[in-house]
Amino acid sequence: MTAVTVRLFAGAAEAYGAEEATIEAATLADVVATLARDGGPGTADVLTRCSFLVAGVRTDDPATPVPAGSTLDVLPPFAGG
Repeated sequence: MTAVTVRLFAGAAEAYGAEEATIEAATLADVVATLARDGGPGTADVLTRCSFLVAGVRTDDPATPVPAGSTLDVLPPFAGG
């Protein structure tokens, strides 16, 4: 596993309790599991509705590798228009 910078936005940041975290992860599944474990109440629920960008590329595949030193963005659904 490698250190990954995770940036959380809007409701994801609110549920987790911070806008940024540095965690050890090898895959997107590792990131989600760590955030759910370490975050505030409701974090796991919010994460089920989020989109994920790994190094700027959208993915929803839990097996997606997270390269060392990369940034992963957690984007909750947005409303409006």
